[in-house]
Amino acid sequence: MTDQNTTPGLATRREWIGLVILSIACLIYSMDLSVLFLAIPAIVQDLDPSATQLLWINDIYGFMVAGFLVTMGTLGDRIGRRKVLLIGAAFFGLASIFAAFAQTADMLILARALLGIAGATIAPSTLSLVVNLFRDEGERNRAISIWGTAFALGGLIGPLIGGVLLQYFHWGSVFLINVPIMALLLATAPFLLPEYKDENAGRLDLLSVALSLLTVLPVVYGFKKMAADGFSIEQLVPIAFGLVIGWIFIRRQKTLAHPMIDLALFRIPAFTASLMVNLAGVFFIFGIFLFQNLFFQLVIGLTPLEAALWSIPSSLVFTVMSFQAWRVTNRLGPIRTVLLGLVVNALGTGLMAIAAYHSNLIGVLVSSMVMGLGFVPVILTTTGLIVGSAPPERAGSASAISETSAEFGGALGVAILGSLATVFYRIGMAKADLSGLAPPDAVAVQTTLGSALDVARKTGGEAAPWLATARDSYAAGFALCCLLACVTLLLLAAIAARVYARADIDETRLGQH
Repeated sequence: MTDQNTTPGLATRREWIGLVILSIACLIYSMDLSVLFLAIPAIVQDLDPSATQLLWINDIYGFMVAGFLVTMGTLGDRIGRRKVLLIGAAFFGLASIFAAFAQTADMLILARALLGIAGATIAPSTLSLVVNLFRDEGERNRAISIWGTAFALGGLIGPLIGGVLLQYFHWGSVFLINVPIMALLLATAPFLLPEYKDENAGRLDLLSVALSLLTVLPVVYGFKKMAADGFSIEQLVPIAFGLVIGWIFIRRQKTLAHPMIDLALFRIPAFTASLMVNLAGVFFIFGIFLFQNLFFQLVIGLTPLEAALWSIPSSLVFTVMSFQAWRVTNRLGPIRTVLLGLVVNALGTGLMAIAAYHSNLIGVLVSSMVMGLGFVPVILTTTGLIVGSAPPERAGSASAISETSAEFGGALGVAILGSLATVFYRIGMAKADLSGLAPPDAVAVQTTLGSALDVARKTGGEAAPWLATARDSYAAGFALCCLLACVTLLLLAAIAARVYARADIDETRLGQH
């Protein structure tokens, strides 16, 4: 491996400033998973997307990141991680401009897909460079915590920044905010970040790249169609196709000398359990925050700026916990931190279910703060466990899998929980009396709450009984998804406790931050 900084020992100012640069990059590609949460109503009014198009606008970014992440990590090993980071930053800025000025729903979907590929180019350079920058184990663990904080904060400040911009500017401004940050990264990274390259890295297996994408996207497409159009047997075809391709992908990885995913890591119990918890935590937090931000606008009736301001208390909890989580881990140890955090997170989602069902604004805010108390220590500690439980020679592969898990978990949470919410909404609206509406308007009202509000504005039906039913149906879907999260997180805590108990984990070494 090429390393311009060969002096061992504690990090210098250059490494810590480099960590700031890497954290900014991490924050930006994480932020783009959630930055559209508050912009959805404005996009619906401007571009008039179908229900399926709207789901793709939300989800395609995260899935393209997840699909290309390990591929771009391999490319970084071959040509240099800093070089890939700079290429990705330039591409990300250009794709952001394209997204900001998209004129149709299909153009915006394409722009979000290109942003996802660019995000995947940036993403592998962050955690892997952090691991290489910090040779002292204590400093490395602290640096990983800062990196994890940037990822978590990106998802949180995305809606906040989006709400402020949407109050005064066109929805495209939520993408233009990326451009000056990427320009700053391009200007500073060559001077602050050393280059790392693995001279013995394996070749880029293009067939594995294709197989990984053909695994993820058909499965997600099947679920999206099921949510948008109702269940039919034809929608199982893409899901089955994706699962078959996934089996072929796994078989191929077993035969390659340099696989995209090192399957041997999954035979390490602590690695697998931590990865499962990490993915589930991000899955539910991103999905529920999508519900929360839409709930503020569509059910409670807040403006984007008001919704963003009401989100500040929970954002502060996440921020404070991000910087203090290492103290919890030091006191309790990583395993108890993860298990207790899962229980607290489950409590938060249970409270959120009650508050959402009763359309209670304060209850939703308090619940989100409880979720933050549990989620942040879990996500940061499991990231350290994923990297720390792998053998040193596999740390790079473990880092790539960890990032893929987090990105994929967030995108999958938005897609699956969003699809479930659409199904629950359609069920709730099945008995609504829409006899006074034209057939196209009736179909739109039964599709999404955003469409129902548009029809109400167009027809002067703001006081119509069916609009109250639409809001109640959305709130009920939100509550049911939170209840599902609560039960799943409790079950996950029980399973993780058993796996960790059987694993040989040196908590003293892993718990030092």
